[in-house]
Amino acid sequence: MTGMELALVVLVVTVASCLQGAIGFGLGLLAAPVVALFDPSLLPGSLILLATGVTVLGVVRDRGSVDLKGTGWALLGRVPGTAAGALLVAALPAQALALALAGTVLLAVLLSVCGWQPRPRPAAVAAAGAASGLLGTATSIGGPPMALVWHGSSRARMRGTMSAFFLVGALMSLTALTAVGAIDRRTLVFAGVLAPAMVLGFALSGPVNRRIDRRLVRRLGLGASTLGAVLVLVQAL
Repeated sequence: MTGMELALVVLVVTVASCLQGAIGFGLGLLAAPVVALFDPSLLPGSLILLATGVTVLGVVRDRGSVDLKGTGWALLGRVPGTAAGALLVAALPAQALALALAGTVLLAVLLSVCGWQPRPRPAAVAAAGAASGLLGTATSIGGPPMALVWHGSSRARMRGTMSAFFLVGALMSLTALTAVGAIDRRTLVFAGVLAPAMVLGFALSGPVNRRIDRRLVRRLGLGASTLGAVLVLVQAL
């Protein structure tokens, strides 16, 4: 990865971390396609490591708004999904994972634009947790399934609950990826280089929450994610 490419990734991770801090998810959705353009072998581990950090910050900030019952049902589904995702990472080549990543982003954007929103019943939350575990472990993009079922919550409740879920889920994913040998020294170093950008982005999410309409932030994130996914598809094909 060249210096200019790394600078672009740092910028995108900063913006993506700000997006996650503002709406509860978005780090992988926005940053993964850009990282995949330059070095797909660094995925999904590097972004899951960063997601662990940003979710710790999110839980600390919004700890009073966490829905523990909803988080529990989601984690129940996350366990088998995480195992399946780790097996996919071990079995598929980098190009296939890049295609899966791009497809996941485009599907998430389509569902969001169409406004499909299942009711947050225990079975639906557990199913979303399983999908999030599989997608999050295989591609680092586990936010959209949970955003669909928790969309009707207040901003603070959605952010806090998603942060709690993704913190435990990210630790599950890291454990599973380590077990299949998908976390190496390059992944750790890359995540360490990007950690300051993640912290800066989360810090910026506070002013963004107060001053910018949530719908605008969401639309900008979806637009950037779509562009990144299309670029990944073009490169992979």
